[in-house]
Amino acid sequence: MRTAKTILGLIRERGKKGLPLERVYKLLFNQDLFLMAYGKIYRNKGAMTHGVTEETPDGMLREKVDAIIEALRYERYQWLPTRRTYIPKKNGKKRPLGMPVWSDKLVQEVIRLILEAYDEPQFSEHSHGFRPERGCHTALREIYYNWTGTTWFIEGDISQCFNKLSHELLLRTLEEKIHDRRFINLLRELLDAGYMEDWTFNQTLSGVPQGGIASPVLSNILLNKLDRWVETELIPRYTKGSQRKRNQEYINLLKRSRQQRKKGNTAQAEALVKQAQKLPSMKVNDPNYKRLKYVRYADDFLLGFTGTRSEAEEIKQALRTFLQEELKLELSQEKTLITHARSEAARFLGYEITVRQVDTKQVRFKDGITRRSINGHIALQVPKNVIKEKGERYKRGGKAIHRTELLPESDFTIISKYQAEFRGLANYYQLAFNMYALGELRWIMELSLTKTLARKYNVSASKIYEKYGAKVARDSKEYKVLQVKIPRQDKEPLIAIWGGVPLTWDIQANLEEQPKKVWGGRTELVQRLLADFCELCGSSEDVEVHHVQGMRKLHEYPGRPKPKWVKRMTALQRKTLLLCKRCHEDVEHGLPLSRPLISVTEIKAKRKAAITILESRMP
Repeated sequence: MRTAKTILGLIRERGKKGLPLERVYKLLFNQDLFLMAYGKIYRNKGAMTHGVTEETPDGMLREKVDAIIEALRYERYQWLPTRRTYIPKKNGKKRPLGMPVWSDKLVQEVIRLILEAYDEPQFSEHSHGFRPERGCHTALREIYYNWTGTTWFIEGDISQCFNKLSHELLLRTLEEKIHDRRFINLLRELLDAGYMEDWTFNQTLSGVPQGGIASPVLSNILLNKLDRWVETELIPRYTKGSQRKRNQEYINLLKRSRQQRKKGNTAQAEALVKQAQKLPSMKVNDPNYKRLKYVRYADDFLLGFTGTRSEAEEIKQALRTFLQEELKLELSQEKTLITHARSEAARFLGYEITVRQVDTKQVRFKDGITRRSINGHIALQVPKNVIKEKGERYKRGGKAIHRTELLPESDFTIISKYQAEFRGLANYYQLAFNMYALGELRWIMELSLTKTLARKYNVSASKIYEKYGAKVARDSKEYKVLQVKIPRQDKEPLIAIWGGVPLTWDIQANLEEQPKKVWGGRTELVQRLLADFCELCGSSEDVEVHHVQGMRKLHEYPGRPKPKWVKRMTALQRKTLLLCKRCHEDVEHGLPLSRPLISVTEIKAKRKAAITILESRMP
């Protein structure tokens, strides 16, 4: 049996060459693919969230994978409807979210692995959403580096994209390259599985479920048609000329300046230079020069156009027509805007994007001539309303206030939570040249943090600074911080810090939304599952996986001793534990363990021996 690494590598090679895929359905019989899928999704944030049944990763065992493969082999696998819930959107509306059952998540992840391996080499370079080694930051960097001189931004948003994707159009697109009727039928049944809301079944006549693991790659496969149309038809249609013409008025002023300098009239020469530098050096509205740029992230896209406003309107209408006629989708009226790049700001992926125009910013270049250095360059900014909206969470009546819901938590947890919230925002906006503006939010959050701790102990905020104030050095710079240390016997202390996050612009910063593509190697959990022994008693009978939602759950035993299985999980530093059926029942029902425990040293030795055997069998 081929390993998952080998299978996905072969699929990727066919994708690179544009060769069709055949006999894909048989790949679903490979146990190693399912184990790879399990290793990838068991730690996902929503992995323990159940669907229409109570099935979760807890209790996972190899026999379950074999049962799924058996059902697929005889085409008896039945997709269950997703459990629909709703999450609020910024505009006050709600976004539907589909929660599949665990078995369906597992099969969807196998499908996603296969489709991604094949289609990833064929996707557009201008597509950044839900792709390995790509994300918001790579999309924004493409704009920053390649869109200099843009005149108009065309902001595009596809209305209810995930809900309205045509099933038939999607399946026809898949059939163009995947020549396997059984695989296509399996996908058709997935799309038609429907959803349950208030225990009422509803059919899905269009769309892919938001929350479905295979949904992002399926949407990218269909929207790749938009990417290719823009690249092959729209961009060539609105690209003209090799460079802009020089601005004759600018040239004449510099010529007169040189003449006055030769005559010794230095003051008049300098005045003419300053007058020239208020004008563009190139002809801004050159009818013989046009450029169109494009970038897409999921259902949001942005175009940068150098040309006239009327042509920008033509491009917007061409996009609307293509989406309606070819993809059966609609542009959002309220979110699809045309924005002047120098006088207004476009919104894309939470950033404001403008073209900078500052005549006073000048730099002396290598040729000795001083020129304006940033005019026409793209500027990425933190929007003011983002700082205001984020700050409102920590304020009441315009002033920073304590957070009552955190008062029962430990000081370590409170400081860690504030730091995580601010660091996440600061990391995301590292590409913004005005990142320093987050200093206002940092101050509001620090006031809220100190007030929360002060309210907890009924002391003044100054006492909190006295108790927790410290200094830390990072990148050769010293920061004043609030710090909590929890000592541990024979180990480094646990440390929680508020502060010390530099607010410095870094265009090369990367927020790793999608993990790097790794074509092989079983995850540590899969290796443990294949080792096939209980990590409490050492038995090899009916071994399955016990999951908890997070390590913090292991500490929720106030006023009473922790169970032995919790201590074992903590010692292994894992939120999963391989248990035999008997030990798992004891754990689930809160009973004393009925079998004697083996030591952690024995566990590591048995695991190492099992992994050595497994690796020797891998081709």
